[in-house]
Amino acid sequence: QVQLEESGGGLVQTGGSLRLSCVASGSVFSSYPMGWYRQAPGKQRELIATISSGGHTYYAESVKGRFTISRDNAKNTVYLQMNSVKSADTAVYYCNQRDPLTNYDYWGQGTQVTVSS
Repeated sequence: QVQLEESGGGLVQTGGSLRLSCVASGSVFSSYPMGWYRQAPGKQRELIATISSGGHTYYAESVKGRFTISRDNAKNTVYLQMNSVKSADTAVYYCNQRDPLTNYDYWGQGTQVTVSS
Protein backbone atom coordinates (compact mmCIF):
# COMPACT_ATOMS: atom_id res chain seq x y z
CA GLN A 1 0.00 0.00 0.00
CA VAL A 2 1.27 3.42 -0.97
CA GLN A 3 2.04 5.78 1.88
CA LEU A 4 3.15 9.38 1.58
CA GLU A 5 4.52 11.43 4.46
CA GLU A 6 5.14 15.15 4.19
CA SER A 7 7.39 17.22 6.42
CA GLY A 8 9.03 20.62 6.51
CA GLY A 9 6.07 22.90 6.98
CA GLY A 10 5.98 25.67 9.53
CA LEU A 11 5.93 29.41 10.04
CA VAL A 12 7.93 31.57 7.66
CA GLN A 13 8.11 35.31 7.10
CA THR A 14 7.11 36.97 3.86
CA GLY A 15 9.99 36.75 1.41
CA GLY A 16 11.53 33.79 3.19
CA SER A 17 12.14 30.21 2.10
CA LEU A 18 11.00 26.77 3.12
CA ARG A 19 11.62 23.27 1.79
CA LEU A 20 8.96 20.60 1.97
CA SER A 21 9.75 16.90 1.69
CA CYS A 22 7.57 13.90 0.95
CA VAL A 23 8.77 10.36 1.47
CA ALA A 24 6.92 7.62 -0.41
CA SER A 25 6.70 3.93 0.36
CA GLY A 26 4.83 0.99 -1.06
CA SER A 27 5.40 1.71 -4.73
CA VAL A 28 8.17 1.79 -7.31
CA PHE A 29 8.75 5.45 -6.65
CA SER A 30 10.89 6.16 -9.69
CA SER A 31 8.10 5.04 -12.04
CA TYR A 32 5.45 7.42 -10.78
CA PRO A 33 4.76 11.07 -11.44
CA MET A 34 4.59 13.09 -8.22
CA GLY A 35 2.88 16.32 -7.38
CA TRP A 36 2.33 18.97 -4.76
CA TYR A 37 -1.08 20.47 -4.07
CA ARG A 38 -2.23 23.01 -1.53
CA GLN A 39 -5.48 23.96 0.11
CA ALA A 40 -6.07 27.31 1.76
CA PRO A 41 -8.91 27.85 4.25
CA GLY A 42 -12.23 28.06 2.45
CA LYS A 43 -10.71 27.20 -0.92
CA GLN A 44 -10.48 24.13 -3.10
CA ARG A 45 -7.34 22.06 -3.27
CA GLU A 46 -5.17 23.28 -6.13
CA LEU A 47 -2.32 21.74 -8.08
CA ILE A 48 0.88 23.75 -7.84
CA ALA A 49 3.65 21.55 -9.22
CA THR A 50 4.31 18.15 -10.75
CA ILE A 51 7.34 16.17 -11.76
CA SER A 52 7.26 13.20 -14.10
CA SER A 53 9.24 10.01 -13.72
CA GLY A 54 11.62 11.47 -16.29
CA GLY A 55 12.06 14.72 -14.41
CA HIS A 56 9.83 16.97 -16.49
CA THR A 57 8.18 19.64 -14.38
CA TYR A 58 5.01 21.72 -14.42
CA TYR A 59 4.16 24.74 -12.29
CA ALA A 60 1.01 26.69 -11.68
CA GLU A 61 1.32 30.33 -12.66
CA SER A 62 0.92 31.39 -9.04
CA VAL A 63 4.22 29.72 -8.03
CA LYS A 64 6.22 29.74 -11.28
CA GLY A 65 9.66 31.25 -10.75
CA ARG A 66 9.42 30.97 -6.95
CA PHE A 67 8.89 27.27 -6.24
CA THR A 68 10.95 24.32 -7.47
CA ILE A 69 9.89 20.69 -7.44
CA SER A 70 12.54 17.97 -7.52
CA ARG A 71 12.88 14.30 -6.74
CA ASP A 72 15.51 11.94 -5.41
CA ASN A 73 14.60 8.46 -6.54
CA ALA A 74 17.31 6.88 -4.40
CA LYS A 75 15.57 8.30 -1.32
CA ASN A 76 11.98 7.86 -2.57
CA THR A 77 11.52 11.55 -1.86
CA VAL A 78 10.01 14.51 -3.66
CA TYR A 79 10.80 18.06 -2.59
CA LEU A 80 9.20 21.46 -2.93
CA GLN A 81 11.60 24.38 -2.51
CA MET A 82 9.59 27.48 -1.74
CA ASN A 83 11.30 30.86 -2.18
CA SER A 84 10.04 34.43 -1.94
CA VAL A 85 6.93 33.24 -0.16
CA LYS A 86 3.86 35.43 0.11
CA SER A 87 0.88 35.48 2.44
CA ALA A 88 -1.15 33.89 -0.37
CA ASP A 89 1.06 30.79 -0.04
CA THR A 90 -0.43 30.05 3.39
CA ALA A 91 -2.11 26.65 3.09
CA VAL A 92 -1.91 22.98 3.90
CA TYR A 93 0.44 21.38 1.38
CA TYR A 94 -0.20 17.84 0.18
CA CYS A 95 2.01 15.38 -1.62
CA ASN A 96 0.37 13.37 -4.38
CA GLN A 97 1.20 10.23 -6.30
CA ARG A 98 -1.02 9.22 -9.19
CA ASP A 99 -1.11 5.67 -10.49
CA PRO A 100 -0.65 6.12 -14.24
CA LEU A 101 -2.64 2.97 -15.04
CA THR A 102 -5.71 3.61 -12.89
CA ASN A 103 -5.44 7.38 -12.28
CA TYR A 104 -5.96 6.64 -8.62
CA ASP A 105 -4.59 9.40 -6.38
CA TYR A 106 -2.65 8.75 -3.21
CA TRP A 107 -2.30 11.57 -0.68
CA GLY A 108 -0.20 12.38 2.32
CA GLN A 109 -1.66 13.82 5.51
CA GLY A 110 -0.55 17.35 4.62
CA THR A 111 1.81 19.84 6.21
CA GLN A 112 0.83 23.36 7.24
CA VAL A 113 2.69 26.34 5.83
CA THR A 114 1.94 29.72 7.34
CA VAL A 115 3.46 32.90 5.93
CA SER A 116 3.53 35.84 8.30
CA SER A 117 4.00 39.48 7.35
